[in-house]
Amino acid sequence: MNQISTLPLIRLGWEEWVALPGLGLPALTAKVDTGARTSALHAFDIEAFGPASAPHVRFAVHPIPGRTDVTLACSAPILDRREVTSSNGEATMRFVIQTDIQIGPSRCYRVINSLAAEIHYDGARLPHFDAIIPRIGVSVAAYGAAILRQFQARGTFTLNSAEGIVASRDKLHAHQILARHRIGMPTTAFASSPKDTDNLIGLVGGAPLVVKLLESTQGKGVVLAETASAAQSLISAFRNLRANFLVQDFVAEAKGIDIRCFVLDGRVVAAMRRRAAPGEFRSNLHHCGTAEPVRISPAEREAAVRAALAFRLGLAGVDLLRSTDGPKVLEVSASPGFQGVETATGKNLAGLLLDAIERKVSPLPARRKRQAKPDA
Repeated sequence: MNQISTLPLIRLGWEEWVALPGLGLPALTAKVDTGARTSALHAFDIEAFGPASAPHVRFAVHPIPGRTDVTLACSAPILDRREVTSSNGEATMRFVIQTDIQIGPSRCYRVINSLAAEIHYDGARLPHFDAIIPRIGVSVAAYGAAILRQFQARGTFTLNSAEGIVASRDKLHAHQILARHRIGMPTTAFASSPKDTDNLIGLVGGAPLVVKLLESTQGKGVVLAETASAAQSLISAFRNLRANFLVQDFVAEAKGIDIRCFVLDGRVVAAMRRRAAPGEFRSNLHHCGTAEPVRISPAEREAAVRAALAFRLGLAGVDLLRSTDGPKVLEVSASPGFQGVETATGKNLAGLLLDAIERKVSPLPARRKRQAKPDA
């Protein structure tokens, strides 16, 4: 017997707003064609690069219709190259890539005036909410922060502020905040001129070292350079791609293991130890790392709590390394995943989150209906 899917259906029109997070495209309009095997992405400055064993393609896109002054650069692995015939019968060879699509990513919009801070969704004004839980992806961080600020202006409670979320997403800004609060972290350096490459490598103690994109998540955009020549080549490649990055000391004694502390309302409620897969230095679960519960030291607990407070985050995932001179904070996530740490520790973190919100928020009392007075 065939099983009928219970997933909610999405009603699509002829044209919809979509997001391509894997390409860094937060929003663009797409025309729906149910008869095509693939979808065409209107791009320009298309160029293949990389080794023959793992070819990639870089290209540029105008995401806003009619606005050629707004351009976003993208890149992706090449899946295939095929001859495609357009609607006017012209055949051309085109690169084929594969990427995830999100439908309707940004349906909220704001009305800003001196009397009220309104938020509308899909044509209707949203009512007042006592509390919200922001879960904002990297590709829509600026848009999500703007919506969150609007909720804050209406008096809605949120454990994480828009400012804290934006600061945690920018790795350079995040490390500046950690340094300002004297929280242990790997030695970090940043420079934009190619003439400073050797000095940049020297400032973090030489190779091996880690190069990180300023805006990345789940271990993407994080590369280990084991030698000085590899570091020079890697930094040069990042600069050629006009990517913003920083360089960090590689904490070898951590041996591919880090600690994820789940901080909620000023205390660590769960912690797991993540171990990198063989041949990999990144311990992220998205890179086939493994996780297990761990008992953290008082110093590690203090570092995690102080890091969350430095960003003014009531909910945070704090990643730290165990080094010979104490814990070193790698990253502070304002939207930590629940599944991995709940599976590793067996704790109901979603329930703890709701409990924390209930302690902070007093819902507005419901209006009582007037009772009719009895006849005399």
